[in-house]
Amino acid sequence: MIGQRLKLARAASGLSLRDLQSVIDNLVTAQAIGKYERDEAMPSSGVLSALGSALNVSEDYLLSTDELVLDGVEFRKKEIASRREEAFVEGRTIHLLERYLAIEDVLGLASVVWDRPREAPYPINAVAEAENAAAAARTHWGLGIDAILNLSELLEERGIKILAADLSDIDGLTACVRRKNGPPIPVIVVKSNTWSERKRFTLAHELGHMLIEARPSVDQEKAANRFAGAFLMPPEALWREIGKHRRSISLGELVSLKNLFGASLQAIVYRCHDLGIISDAEFRRVFQVFRDQGWRKPPYQEPGARDPSEEQPRRMERLCFRALTEGLISESKAAEILGISVRSLARLMDQPSLA
Repeated sequence: MIGQRLKLARAASGLSLRDLQSVIDNLVTAQAIGKYERDEAMPSSGVLSALGSALNVSEDYLLSTDELVLDGVEFRKKEIASRREEAFVEGRTIHLLERYLAIEDVLGLASVVWDRPREAPYPINAVAEAENAAAAARTHWGLGIDAILNLSELLEERGIKILAADLSDIDGLTACVRRKNGPPIPVIVVKSNTWSERKRFTLAHELGHMLIEARPSVDQEKAANRFAGAFLMPPEALWREIGKHRRSISLGELVSLKNLFGASLQAIVYRCHDLGIISDAEFRRVFQVFRDQGWRKPPYQEPGARDPSEEQPRRMERLCFRALTEGLISESKAAEILGISVRSLARLMDQPSLA
């Protein structure tokens, strides 16, 4: 039966039952589609084809019996606009992950095993203790104190699936996805259309949610933010660049640190304040400059912001190109997995500079 697959594909497309009825030119009613989703009826081959085309999935996908179950979702922004928005994000996550796992299966690759740091989850009794958790994670993964060049690639290598989606009011989410066969898969989904520094902080923040276990009295969002700052900018590395105590700090220095650590100006200033490098008064002064420049309002984009593509997860794309080049999948299948048109796929394969 197609119920669960159809419901997920519809949620991932952000369509209501009536929306889908309209997209397929009223071939069947919204009530009929609801019956398909509840497995109370089965569409004809013509309706199945129309549904697949409308939702940008194949008929084989809708008929597949393999199931993924999304578990333990944590939204970075708690105020989800509606249940429909929540269903869209969850559906999109499963939809993307299924495509990712499908291409691994085609290539005969096992998913990278989640290299969870030995002592995680780290107990947190105060926000400041997130510093120790970040340092422990870096030590376990042998990262030293140097800046992380590409955080998406690093987390993929450690067994976390990184997915990028066109999210609206959510910067990112953490999930553990169960499947019929194999261990649960840790997943981080980030907003694809935001600048890279913000994306990197979201990835580190969501990693914090995975690795720390805060007491109920501790603000989990603040603890995850502190973890993110410490993971991206270890104290020793920051002290080495600007010293342990400063009476003031210039915008030019902040931009230089931004280029080094791949963090936003605001995240760097928060980090300097957390570590006691700058005073409360200097912290307020610098943030007043940010407000005057309009950098404290959406889209929060500061000077020198990196293009979103610089911190885009690329492993699934690379695997898809590999399978296509080796003749293991067709162009149409590759395009379906990547969620793009065959024409866009050809452009990516032949002229990568235009991607």
